[in-house]
Amino acid sequence: MIELKVRKFGNSLGVVLPREVINRLQTGDGAPLFLLENPDGSFQLTPYDPDFEKKMSKADDIMRRYRNTLHVLAK
Repeated sequence: MIELKVRKFGNSLGVVLPREVINRLQTGDGAPLFLLENPDGSFQLTPYDPDFEKKMSKADDIMRRYRNTLHVLAK
C-alpha cells in the first residue's frame, strides 16, 4: 500500500503520484487517468478508459460477424 497526501494546488486539491506508481500505471505528464468507483464503494485508478474498452468489444463483435463483407470491401 502506498500512502498519498492530498495537497492544495491553486484553488484545487490533488495528489502527487510517486515515480513508482507512474511507472506501474505506464503514464506520464498530461496523460489521462480514470478514477473508477467499484460496486463495493472502493476506487480504482487506471490509465484505461472503460468506455473505450466497451466500444472496442462491440467493434470486435461487428468485425467477427461481418468478416466476409469487410474482406470484400478491403479489396
